[in-house]
Amino acid sequence: MALGSALHRRELLRLGAMAGLGAAFMPKLAFAASQPNLLPNVTGVIESWVGPGKFPGMVATLGLPGRDAQYVARGSEGFTDADEMTPDSLFRIYSMTKPITGMAAMMLIDEGRLGLDQPLADILPKYAHMQVQVTPDGSITDLRPAKRPILIRNLLTHTAGLGYTIIQQGPIKAAMEEAGVIAGQISRIPVPGLDRGKPVQSLELFADRLAEMPLVYEPGTKWSYSLGLDLMGRVIEVVSGMSFDAFLKKRIFEPAGMNSTYFQVPRSEAGRLTTNYAATDKLLFPIDKGADSIFLDKPPFPCGGSGLVSSPRDYDRFLHMLANYGTIGGERVLGELAVRVGTGNLLPEGVQGPTIAGPESDFGAGGRVGIGPEAGIFGWAGAAGTVGMVDMKHGLRSSIFVQFMPPNANSLLSDFQHALKADVLALMEVRT
Repeated sequence: MALGSALHRRELLRLGAMAGLGAAFMPKLAFAASQPNLLPNVTGVIESWVGPGKFPGMVATLGLPGRDAQYVARGSEGFTDADEMTPDSLFRIYSMTKPITGMAAMMLIDEGRLGLDQPLADILPKYAHMQVQVTPDGSITDLRPAKRPILIRNLLTHTAGLGYTIIQQGPIKAAMEEAGVIAGQISRIPVPGLDRGKPVQSLELFADRLAEMPLVYEPGTKWSYSLGLDLMGRVIEVVSGMSFDAFLKKRIFEPAGMNSTYFQVPRSEAGRLTTNYAATDKLLFPIDKGADSIFLDKPPFPCGGSGLVSSPRDYDRFLHMLANYGTIGGERVLGELAVRVGTGNLLPEGVQGPTIAGPESDFGAGGRVGIGPEAGIFGWAGAAGTVGMVDMKHGLRSSIFVQFMPPNANSLLSDFQHALKADVLALMEVRT
């Protein structure tokens, strides 16, 4: 089957029509251009969490339609790093990599080089005859043939049935770790409870080894956090004919002006890299200092699900580009339909979305899609305390950048979300 197809393009057009093509905008936000501080509640939360016995520093952002973001940056890049925290400080964004990879895939779908409902085996033949665990996370020998093929849609939405070593338990977790089917890195030293093991040394080998693992669930039947976006990196390599990291740099980072987003941080930029901490019992222990971070080394392979380091300013440019339906600074990075479809619901029919990042939601190209009162919101969070979201309905985007693992070790992120909601609601009040 050819990778490019007019049918793929027509399907994208159909989905875009379903999403609605009228650009949403809130005139009542226009007054905010003259406001000296758009984030009074968020500022209070940030300042309450930065200082001795708390966090060394963090950054929060809010961007209004068509405007540069406002940044709240407090503290330093580490307890033993006196460099001031700024919008250009570098953070390990982990799973906030996933929406970037998702939009890279949407770019290829928009160009007709990949199909949303195309079988993965068309691109990676080793996925043609997958086996599924009879009991999820149970025996890895008690298997049955998959009834459905894995589709590109499934990789984007965590519905492929693939496992994830940070989620699975028992024999399949052990098998994946032994095979090196591991994505992401944390520290040069083993960290109890956080160590991910030793990954294979290429994206091609990662994809080949993952194909040998049984699926945990039947494809297209359940949302389960997975390695789908990491595997998508290999799909992008094969379809584009470029290495995955080179594709992101050429097709997204450079045209979007994201000059501080890396899989490997250059040594010359190490001074901007923050320290990552393990959080236990209200104490923080440094596990990856900026000056000698593991992210200064070439990674085993570019992880499309968790591998990037970025700055608040760069990630805001990504979110701003989405809010503008694919353009930023007069440059078109993504097609409008690619953005509209990718930030909308892509879950297979009948599949319930995730609840791990807030209320029940739908899911798009690598990110959560809000429903009900949160309709229009698209984004995801990272394992070290970063969160990035864009409100496609109102043109707003917001984020918080801090470095600690696990991110649910305290109430910081919950406090931030409540404060952000209060600030946004204040902005949306009708001014007379």
